[in-house]
Amino acid sequence: MQQNTLHPKKGSKHRGKRIGRGDCFAGRGVKGQQSRVGGRSKFGAGFEGGQISLLRRMPKLGGFRNINRIEFQPVNLAALEKLSIDKISRETLLDAGLIRSKKRPVKILGFGKLTRKLTCFVDAISKSAKAEIEKAGGTIELPAKKEVKKKIAKAVESQK
Repeated sequence: MQQNTLHPKKGSKHRGKRIGRGDCFAGRGVKGQQSRVGGRSKFGAGFEGGQISLLRRMPKLGGFRNINRIEFQPVNLAALEKLSIDKISRETLLDAGLIRSKKRPVKILGFGKLTRKLTCFVDAISKSAKAEIEKAGGTIELPAKKEVKKKIAKAVESQK
């Protein structure tokens, strides 16, 4: 085998399209959106001709938004430990700068250790936070279920 006898495999090499050399279609076909100027770039890669795109149809791909979602304002036990307040409520948390809005519901999460007694008036609490507060000798007062639903519905309306 010598270098001058080597050739590419048949069919592996072919001439490229000669675009804009006299015929009026320039390699784009005769008619249709993609033959027009900007026809290929007017719509994004996910455009499906007016049909709702796959991205918007599938919840796991980021297109789905639950309209009834409740966004709690999280507060960790570690942050409550640093406060010098014994009675925790939305007003005290707002004054301390741990939450941003008095209207949205508050949930206490169990990250951190608690060494002192607390009385909590909040909308929700995690299991680990509840166990930690009760272990330290504190109490938790959650609103009744009907009240929670009303407050949550109000919070959802105010978010819109």
